[in-house]
Amino acid sequence: MILEIQGVLDAGELARVRALVTAGPWADGRATAGYQSALAKDNEQLPEDCAEAREAGAIVLAALSRNLLFQAAALPGEIFPPLFNRYAGGHSFGVHVDNAIRPARDGRRIRTDLSATLFLEAPETYDGGELVIEDGSSAHSVKLGAGDMVLYPATTLHEVRPVTRGARVASFFWVQSLVAEQHKRSILFDMDLAIQKLRGEVGDRHAALVALTGAYHNLLRLWAAP
Repeated sequence: MILEIQGVLDAGELARVRALVTAGPWADGRATAGYQSALAKDNEQLPEDCAEAREAGAIVLAALSRNLLFQAAALPGEIFPPLFNRYAGGHSFGVHVDNAIRPARDGRRIRTDLSATLFLEAPETYDGGELVIEDGSSAHSVKLGAGDMVLYPATTLHEVRPVTRGARVASFFWVQSLVAEQHKRSILFDMDLAIQKLRGEVGDRHAALVALTGAYHNLLRLWAAP
């Protein structure tokens, strides 16, 4: 499932994050790539332990914690601290798959079930830079508005096309879901959306809605990691 989520950051958060990352000490992005990814990666990245990245990452995490669509789709158990990258002057990231396990700076080892890219620049300010995600026999090209995010399986092959004008700046991170299997997460997500729709139509106390909500939580209880 590839999910686009609008308005993850509000205007004030977006302005603050952009100010922080603009002032940050950009470095070669290959420093944090795995062996295979480093062969395809050509961009700049904020060091994950710099003050600017930490503060901006905290803003992103706070926004994610209140975003109900993200919570329903990802069922996050652990979120890798958000990172920040910049593509300009022909930078690109060739076709690759993300590492299965990412060591966080606090010692946690996070399984990458889902990948996320949160766009920080308006798409009309740069040319190229599309995130292309291969989904079976088709490819999805994603280039979203500033403050919008795409969430997609970390198992997919994906790439960032060359940026030929301006700069593409984004936050990216990974999610270890409470439910590791993608097809189970999709079932729960569909159920959650149906519950929310029914709640608006029949109210919280309708017997069928109560039963459906119970079934959702029993499945989550069954499938969630301990």
